[in-house]
Amino acid sequence: MGLGGINIWSLLIILVIVALIFGTKRLRGIGGDLGGAIKGFKKALNDDSKDNEDAIKESQKEENSNDSADK
Repeated sequence: MGLGGINIWSLLIILVIVALIFGTKRLRGIGGDLGGAIKGFKKALNDDSKDNEDAIKESQKEENSNDSADK
């Protein structure tokens, strides 16, 4: 038994049927597009988290300078 009652032979048969329907060239293109989308998504998440960290550091600096001016 494999994933939820699907064994390796069932997965191979499904893979062969999908390859026959779409063709290997089209599947390769879909895989490349999917990989590019995932890379773009990860990059966007990393850029967004860096922007948030920079904004937090900047606001902390402003708070510290305001506290110093008040003393």
